[in-house]
Amino acid sequence: MQNIAVYNEKIEKIVTNINKVMMGKEDVAILSLVALLAEGHVLLEDVPGVGKTMLVRTLAKSLDCDFKRIQFTPDLLPSDVTGVSIYNPKEMEFEFREGPIFGNVILADEINRTSPKTQSSLLEAMEESNVTVDGKTKPLQKPFFVMATQNPIEYEGTYPLPEAQLDRFILKLKMGYPSYADELEMLDRTSERHPFETIDSVITKDALIAIQEDVKQVYIDRNVQQYIMNLVTRTRENSAIYLGVSPRGSIALMKAAKAYAYIYGRDYVLPDDVKFLAPFVLSHRIILTSEARYEGISNEQTIASIVKSTHVPIRKEFS
Repeated sequence: MQNIAVYNEKIEKIVTNINKVMMGKEDVAILSLVALLAEGHVLLEDVPGVGKTMLVRTLAKSLDCDFKRIQFTPDLLPSDVTGVSIYNPKEMEFEFREGPIFGNVILADEINRTSPKTQSSLLEAMEESNVTVDGKTKPLQKPFFVMATQNPIEYEGTYPLPEAQLDRFILKLKMGYPSYADELEMLDRTSERHPFETIDSVITKDALIAIQEDVKQVYIDRNVQQYIMNLVTRTRENSAIYLGVSPRGSIALMKAAKAYAYIYGRDYVLPDDVKFLAPFVLSHRIILTSEARYEGISNEQTIASIVKSTHVPIRKEFS
């Protein structure tokens, strides 16, 4: 990842806020912003206690947006997420009570602790920014951003996310343990007062929407688009991969690269942007063969191998 030299003052303030709370997680903060600016969603996977929920709360607090939290549990129902129609005897008609999905920044906490049926209640919302209840389609507010956390599927009481659900997340990230120095700094900062209590929102909802529109205008050269397609196509031809990346994945990689370029003050995408983001965008979109899994090969290793073996266009190849 590049050194932090964020040209947009408001974006830089968000990163500063996160750095106050999450020591040593600047790379995860930048990648979360990539998803936000690309109008995508993030899946954070790691063991309990490494700060997944705190990262989402800090990002949400930095934005002047409506924040909603959904704590996923085994008994959670789809209507607990989307909302439900309740009969009003005075008006003699049904009234719709909005669920927590009707917000701007949604924390879907421990998403893999609920049943696949409830997990699927997020599919339409994440892809189309709509919710259909009782046959009626209701639009969600802009911006709409889901950050979901999940524990590794090896943990008891977890349900693996369906492939269709995973494909809705533009990025899948892992937090990891902080370094010795960062964790020592964390102890120092939280000894009297948690730094989360000291931060304020630094960007308005309208400003965020405007930035998301600007990101769409970032230029991507035809050769860079072909580089994306070469990476995606190789996932469909690799003998270790049973199911390759879908067209939604190639679009997601392009959108993420545009957002990444924008954060670093460029109005054009570099091949290195795509190369850096490919593991975070593509790894969770493939399914390995049973033979590859038996040999201990991971999704991340497979994508890394594909990226390493794929020609990267150089500047003189640009049109």
